[in-house]
Amino acid sequence: MSRGRPDRGGVPATGDGRRSTTVLGRAVVADALRAVDPVGARSAEHETDWRHGYLFHFRRLVEAGLLSREAALTVARDGLAALHARMRYVPSDGAEVALEEAFALPDREPPLETATVTGAGPVERELSLPYRGQRLRGDDLRRRLDAWVDAGVVEPSCAEAVRVVQANPDWLDLSDQRIVVLGAGAEMGPLPSVLRWGGAVVAVDLPRPEIWRRLLRNAHRYGGRLHLPVRPGTAADDAALAAGAGADLLHRLPQAARWLGGLDGRLVLGNYVYANGATNVRVATAVDALTAHLGRHRPDAALAFLATPTDVYAVPAEAVAHAERGYAARGPARRALRVLSGGRLLHRNYPPGADPGINDSLVPQQGPNYALAKRLQRWRAAVAGDAGATVSFTVAPPTRTRSVLRNRALAAAYAGAHRFGIEVFEPATSNTLMAALLVHDLRTGGGPAQEHPWRDEAYAAAHGGLWRVPYAPRSALGLAVLLGLGGARA
Repeated sequence: MSRGRPDRGGVPATGDGRRSTTVLGRAVVADALRAVDPVGARSAEHETDWRHGYLFHFRRLVEAGLLSREAALTVARDGLAALHARMRYVPSDGAEVALEEAFALPDREPPLETATVTGAGPVERELSLPYRGQRLRGDDLRRRLDAWVDAGVVEPSCAEAVRVVQANPDWLDLSDQRIVVLGAGAEMGPLPSVLRWGGAVVAVDLPRPEIWRRLLRNAHRYGGRLHLPVRPGTAADDAALAAGAGADLLHRLPQAARWLGGLDGRLVLGNYVYANGATNVRVATAVDALTAHLGRHRPDAALAFLATPTDVYAVPAEAVAHAERGYAARGPARRALRVLSGGRLLHRNYPPGADPGINDSLVPQQGPNYALAKRLQRWRAAVAGDAGATVSFTVAPPTRTRSVLRNRALAAAYAGAHRFGIEVFEPATSNTLMAALLVHDLRTGGGPAQEHPWRDEAYAAAHGGLWRVPYAPRSALGLAVLLGLGGARA
């Protein structure tokens, strides 16, 4: 690995030996489109500026899938197949192999053992939501859900799903399942809530003591049980557990798979991993390979995904109508700004009467690697759901996570987003809301059956308002950044 360059092992090498996620992403998108949109496939293959041009092609993936349910599933299946055929697995002490061969590699490391920590804290049996310094429950929570629906911050089906969980507090006890949190240290994961409700969490994250010290504090604080992978012979005290815990999905994937496959109980495989740049594609692919492998050996396993709101989605006619009402009511200052900008700023979110509408909330600053990693999860959710698996797939709201706030432009955009009717959530609010929706999906077999995958994605979406604001999000992004610069600095 050359100095200053990221580790891209696993990304296939091109003819000149380079490992390029640009070449990879372009090829995967083209293959995903080829059967249902051959013109779109050729367009992706010939894109010369993938870093900026990817926005158009990722939108086209959604539009091509709207032709029919089978078209959407074909895009998903072919996209997954294209990525798996190209990516490689690089063990920590050996040469790279095809991804499909990874799980057949002989054991080179001792098997992981399981340590269990049982919390001594109280178990909560009532759904409550932290929000702006308060903890909402009962009627206060119901009023907040109503306010979000009225403002277009969440879809009505999201509020209804939370109300169903609120009316069935016994559902919160997830001790009958093993909630596997891949990326256990992530701010958006359900780990704190599941432990608060007395459930059983299987935590998977890198062998970094600072991550495990934080997770162990959560385990002691609440009343649930935390299962963690540890090196053989690790002592049971917190210091030893933090030093000995962890599973490396990039370089020791078979070891992690064998450990998870040997756990008792029904697994709920939750994907909450994130990394920067090319590593995000690599770790997302590793998790998808793990998901497919465990699905073959543990057919009762459920899957859970949090989808990013900054992507392209088909949205229901009701969301389009909400946005159109806002566009018709816009003030003279915003009308003038659109005219003065030559139509580049503040153009309408949807063509009038679109059904479904296409909400394009891709953010150029996040880049094509992020888009591919998140689209991979959507493809897996669609394919697994079609095969009969229980799948929890929820569009999460814009959230002030550490990874977002490290990007100055995104931090500024989030600080100014409220000027355009978009609510940006705090991590504690987001992860609790998403955990409640996970409970709903697990207790209802994945929620109501839908006739098309786009409706599965739209169900219970908590998009923060991106789907229902009057303006196409990218046409307001620059203004949001300017208006939010002061808030972001604060």
